[in-house]
Amino acid sequence: MSIHRYFIVNKPFRMLSQFTGAESLPMLGELAYDFPAGTHCIGRLDSTSEGLLLLTTNQQVTRLLFESQTPHLRQYLVQVYKQVSPATLQQLRTGVPIQISGALHYITTPCEVEIVEKPDGLFESGWSYPDDRPHTWLLISLTEGKFRQIRKMLKAVRHHCQRLIRVAIEDLTLGDLQPGQVREIPESEFFAKLKIPYPN
Repeated sequence: MSIHRYFIVNKPFRMLSQFTGAESLPMLGELAYDFPAGTHCIGRLDSTSEGLLLLTTNQQVTRLLFESQTPHLRQYLVQVYKQVSPATLQQLRTGVPIQISGALHYITTPCEVEIVEKPDGLFESGWSYPDDRPHTWLLISLTEGKFRQIRKMLKAVRHHCQRLIRVAIEDLTLGDLQPGQVREIPESEFFAKLKIPYPN
């Protein structure tokens, strides 16, 4: 039996992806769940982003998932201001320059981007953009995660990101989890769905 535990959280809007170290916004310790000692995030979402966040007591998972030579797919549902043209979709798919540090720019790697309908029953956010104003919903799938990358990609093609929800990492999905809810995942399922080596 594993000594480690694994969780997925639907991180709410305006919550920090951490347990300690800040006082300005709510943190994960304020969720209605009794996490065991040593629980930490695997990767993060910025405070205004929502959705799938991975937590575990296993210190090795971050290295296996984000520091391996094998890229891992992340999928985001994104609402953007104005209608997105086919030419802009192609720009996003093939790579756009984003600022990563000071004057240093980086060309994003090719990714998958498609226009989608707003999902039926999509959970409410702490902030919403009126449905009657011009907007587009995109499903963006990529294998890299620079700081605020999707927001910077959209800014590079002159579209403002209104809402950003991470819905999947590999085969581990948000499903019907509501904001602030936590689901514990068996270790074998956690590793299998993330497509990372299961510990011996």
